Amino acid sequence: MEPSPDKPPVQPQPYYGSLGPNSDIGSNKPITPQAGNQRIVAAIAVGALLAAFLSGAKAKGFWDVVGGVITNLSKPRVTTAATTTQAQAEAEDLLSKAVGHDQAAGATITAEADNWRGRIQLTPRLNSLVTTALNSDDRHVREIGIEVDLAAVDSSKTTGTADSLMQQAATAAISRRIWALWTLGLLANRGVETERVTQFLIDQLKSPKPEIRQWTVEGLSYVGTDQTIPPLLKTLHDDSSPTVRERAACALAQSGMLTPEQRQTAVPELLQYADDGSLDAPTHAWVYHALRDITGQTLPDDAAAWKAWYSASHS
Repeated sequence: MEPSPDKPPVQPQPYYGSLGPNSDIGSNKPITPQAGNQRIVAAIAVGALLAAFLSGAKAKGFWDVVGGVITNLSKPRVTTAATTTQAQAEAEDLLSKAVGHDQAAGATITAEADNWRGRIQLTPRLNSLVTTALNSDDRHVREIGIEVDLAAVDSSKTTGTADSLMQQAATAAISRRIWALWTLGLLANRGVETERVTQFLIDQLKSPKPEIRQWTVEGLSYVGTDQTIPPLLKTLHDDSSPTVRERAACALAQSGMLTPEQRQTAVPELLQYADDGSLDAPTHAWVYHALRDITGQTLPDDAAAWKAWYSASHS
C-alpha cells in the first residue's frame, strides 16, 4: 500500500563526513560514513553545505526550502492501534543486533520486515538504528536497514507503490517529492520495477531544482545497479550545484548500494576528471577523495601520479 499522507516522509541518509567545504579535504583521509542521531539533521547539514558555497538570495532560497521540508518532517507521527509495542520492540532489538553484525538477527529481519508494515514506526531509536545500518561498512547490513526503513514508513514493495511514488516525485509538493525520490531508490534496490524506476530517476536529474537533483542522486545511490554509474559520473562532472556534485562523488565512492567491484568501474572516468581543467577546485578534491575511497590508495591530489599508479597496476 501507499504510505498515508499524514505520515511524514522518511529523511534520507545523512551527509558523509569528509566531502564538503568544512571537511578534511586535502588530508588524504577516506570518506567515512558517519552515523547520525537523527536523519532529519541531514537536511540541515546539506543546507549548510550549499549555503557555504553560495551567497545572498540563492542560499536564503535554499534554506527556505529546507525549512519547509524540516517543518513537514517534524510533524508528530500518528500512532494507531496497528502499531504494536511488541513489534516495535522486536524491530528495534533485532536491528540493534544486526548493526553489530549478528547474522541471525539480520536473517530474522529479512523474514519479518514485511509483517512489520503498519505495526512499527520511526521512533527516535529506530530512526537512529536505521541510519546506523544505512551507514554500515557491511553492504548486507545496509540492505537490512532498507527493509526496516520501508516497513517503518509502511511502504509495500509493489508496482503500485512505485507508480504512486513516481507520480508524487513528478508533481507533488517539494517535501513529498524529496521523500518519493528517496523511497523509489530503496524500492528499486529491493527489485521493485528496478529498470523503470532507475530511468525515471535519471530523468529527474534534468530538473531545474537543485534539491530535486540532489535527492535524485541519493535515490540512485541506493538502486545499486550498473545503470546508475554513468549518470552519477555525469552529474559529478556537469551539475551546476556544488552540493549535487558532492553527493554524486559520495554515491560513487562510499554511500548507497554499489558493490566495491561496481565502484571500481568508475575509476577510469574519475582519472579523466582528475586531469580535467574545466572542473573547479572543490570538484577536483571530491574526485580525489572518491579515488582514494574506491581504490584504497593514498596518493596526493595529482592526476599524473594517479594515472601512473593505474597504468602500473593494470599492466
